[in-house]
Amino acid sequence: MDREGGRGGTVVTSANLRIGVAAVAAASAVASALGYLVPVLGARTLQAADLGALATVLAIAGIIAVPSMGLQIAVAVHRAKQPGASAARAGWLTAAVCTVAVAATAPLAGPVFDLPAPVILLLAVYTGAIVLAGRWLGELQGDERFLPLAAGMAVQAVGRYGGLSAGLLLNAGLIGSMLIGTATALLIPPVLALLARSGTGAGTGLVITARQVFTACSATLAMLVVSYADLLLARALLPAAESGAYAVGTVLTKGAIWAPQVVTVLALPRLAHGSRRALLIAIGLVTASGTVLVTASAVAGGLAFGAAGGPDYVHLGRYAPVFAATGALYALVYVLINAQVAAGAKWPSAPLWAGTAVLALITTVVPHTFPAIMWSAAGTALLILTTLAVRFKN
Repeated sequence: MDREGGRGGTVVTSANLRIGVAAVAAASAVASALGYLVPVLGARTLQAADLGALATVLAIAGIIAVPSMGLQIAVAVHRAKQPGASAARAGWLTAAVCTVAVAATAPLAGPVFDLPAPVILLLAVYTGAIVLAGRWLGELQGDERFLPLAAGMAVQAVGRYGGLSAGLLLNAGLIGSMLIGTATALLIPPVLALLARSGTGAGTGLVITARQVFTACSATLAMLVVSYADLLLARALLPAAESGAYAVGTVLTKGAIWAPQVVTVLALPRLAHGSRRALLIAIGLVTASGTVLVTASAVAGGLAFGAAGGPDYVHLGRYAPVFAATGALYALVYVLINAQVAAGAKWPSAPLWAGTAVLALITTVVPHTFPAIMWSAAGTALLILTTLAVRFKN
């Protein structure tokens, strides 16, 4: 179906939408590939101690950069409702808070994680640039300018991982690679500003509030925490070998969660206007994606585990459909959480935090085995999805 006169003066047709889907999907794939490349290069160019430090840096950056995703969602929703609404203040403030938060951990994180102070300070600047990017990505998403959005996502991915990869390829060491990576990340905001500049003029409409940004950020963080909770619990409760095998299974879970992410990205501006049709289409497409992945895991579970962890894990293939189903359920949760954020619901992340607590409680009661934790995680995902569905209906 063609749609003329889109939000903020854009024109979105079915042809443009198809191109946008392909472009955003390709940009997501590029981001995933580049993110995977950094630890692979690190394993081949750094000594063990520096490799552990790099892994810690990437983990911290991944957690702290969650506000970038939250900021993007909040800005996209607000921009869809208020074409041309300003997000400059919210973007700079969110980035500044994250930068200061990382820098402030230097006295503690340095000794605890054995990270040199220069690395933490570089990480603070690096994180600020990544978070700030969420402002312009949100503006492009809210305006439904999906081709520039895809370009912006690619720019963010290259800026986030390209410099680090180049430093590792040049054998610049940990600090040298972080220096190059930070310098490259600082190029992201000006490039995204240029991409967003040619769209709807900013400065009109209501300014986005701190509460809107906080709500979206907390929902994004809760989604990250609940989807990783079983992995952390398995690490704490299972023997080392079994926890390693469980980690391989969660690769399938994460794949099922993020494979249909492009659907939510494209649907969010319509969800901001309460489009039930957009919600039903998004749910249908994500359900179809999950069905395909679960079916494929059931047919070729050994191949899936082997691809994720190597030949030593092929024998665990019978568990592949459960891990894929858990991810498919969380993919639907992600759609409903975004729909609740778009609708301006209060505390949309509450079911996710409650679900995390329930999972932690359940795993203290059930036997500490691979299958028990796996089924507990799947049951928790189903419980959260059911709760959200009932809450959204009401």
